[in-house]
Amino acid sequence: MIELAALVKSYDAFRALGPLDLSIGDERVIGIIGPSGSGKTTLLRLLAGLETSTSGSVFIDGDRLAGPRSDIGVVFQEPRLMPWLTVRKNVEFGIWDVLQRDRGPAVDAAIERVGLTAFADALPRQLSGGMAQRVGIARALVGGPRLLLLDEPFAALDPLTRVAMQEHLLAIVGTTVPTTIVITHDIDEALVLSDRVIVLKGPPARIARAIDVDLPRPRTRTSPEFGALKALLLDELIVRTSSSAPVLA
Repeated sequence: MIELAALVKSYDAFRALGPLDLSIGDERVIGIIGPSGSGKTTLLRLLAGLETSTSGSVFIDGDRLAGPRSDIGVVFQEPRLMPWLTVRKNVEFGIWDVLQRDRGPAVDAAIERVGLTAFADALPRQLSGGMAQRVGIARALVGGPRLLLLDEPFAALDPLTRVAMQEHLLAIVGTTVPTTIVITHDIDEALVLSDRVIVLKGPPARIARAIDVDLPRPRTRTSPEFGALKALLLDELIVRTSSSAPVLA
């Protein structure tokens, strides 16, 4: 269980987020969408313990989050790999606090999980964009996280690679991570990945709507049901005025 209780984040006089109240229970994947500047990344950084809230709290299984935790994995938009280290060493960095002699099995398992065993000794410059992002996911998974956070993880990839990575992510998180939260601006991606989609608007970030995605997996992007949910989310994100063209909320 993840709970946000009256969560607020301000930077001097500017309130970027909140107050937010949210409970996440047994959903496998939560998608968070919203226009640029709506506070999506601020929320993710608070959930990761990388930012301190101005007021309010984040609770994970009843424990108040007070900073970064080893059971929270984070994947950023860019893989952020160290170019002088091999795939194996980059993944190993995710469990830097584990004794060297004990890291091997966990690192090998994480690399195998993302399908890169044959590239374990490759350098980042020898990888495609999708492969590099898989290394970032492996690094986030290697410690066995209770919560996996992804901030626009596939935004820089071409459309076909992006679709393939979405399916690959679902195969991974379905068996290894209890809860995954994906920040995205892509409605299709949110609907393909998520059990529930939360729409943020702001600033300050607030929850405008939460929609359960009760569609069977794998999801067909061309189905009428998928299209109806996509239209619902699009309507939520767009403000129509009588004097101008539609604009993002």
